[in-house]
Amino acid sequence: MKADTVKTEVINSIIEGYKGKEEQLIGLLQDVQAECNYLPREALVAISERLGIPLSQVYGVATFFRAFSLKPQGRHKVTVCLGTACHVRGGLRLMEKLERDLKIKSGETTEDLNITLNGVNCLGACALGPLVVLDGKYQGQMNSDKLDKVMKPLRKS
Repeated sequence: MKADTVKTEVINSIIEGYKGKEEQLIGLLQDVQAECNYLPREALVAISERLGIPLSQVYGVATFFRAFSLKPQGRHKVTVCLGTACHVRGGLRLMEKLERDLKIKSGETTEDLNITLNGVNCLGACALGPLVVLDGKYQGQMNSDKLDKVMKPLRKS
């Protein structure tokens, strides 16, 4: 069985679990994104058709919340804080280094779907700046050497 067929079956199974619970659209979208690592167009159309929710409403929810992505995301998420405290301590230089090393810009994903890179305005941990978050784990007082060390395992997976 092809991977796409398996994904379709899993997505259909997730949708089935929400029949009669259309008011839980956000939860359904979260479950689909957890499975696919983004919200594929085919899944949004299937949700609309199978649950009788207008496609515009499904897309409206999917695009309103920043937690959802309509583009494929990497297996690993790398976030660089670019808030004032992190910026003055070198956050922008770290972002530029990652963009060079990964050959992508902020908001993009590597071709192999391994890493997604994002910059954010503030993570609320100014004392740890400059701050990089790798797969949800805060890495404070970051510099180029530490960045190379913590990124090495992500590049291998």
